[in-house]
Amino acid sequence: MKIFVNGCFDVIHRGHVELFRYAKSLGEVLIVAIDSDEKIRKTKGNKRPINTLKDRATVLESIKYIDSVDSFSSKEELEFLIKKYSPDILVVGSDWRNKEVVGRRYAKEVRFFERIDGYSTTKIIEGSSDR
Repeated sequence: MKIFVNGCFDVIHRGHVELFRYAKSLGEVLIVAIDSDEKIRKTKGNKRPINTLKDRATVLESIKYIDSVDSFSSKEELEFLIKKYSPDILVVGSDWRNKEVVGRRYAKEVRFFERIDGYSTTKIIEGSSDR
């Protein structure tokens, strides 16, 4: 079974690792797609990303749960990747439960991952945490 996860993954933290561990437990192959630097700047502001696409990909490729890393620059490119990989399960954060999930129609199933309380890249960058 192929599992697909996407996100910025700018500053890797425990919440990300728990997401990857959970996603990998659902199947044999975990594909992770990451936002391009340009896409992150558009959505999170000019001070982001902290780490370049190349650096983020290198870190992700070293995580034992992840089998493949790809990148995208737009909603359309993300949808194309999901269609290309045709995952059995698309895993997204629980904050997307009542929102449009890009590429949903190309996955056999969508599962929601409950975020780990207090873990947020934005909070880490801002130097605050609820943990």
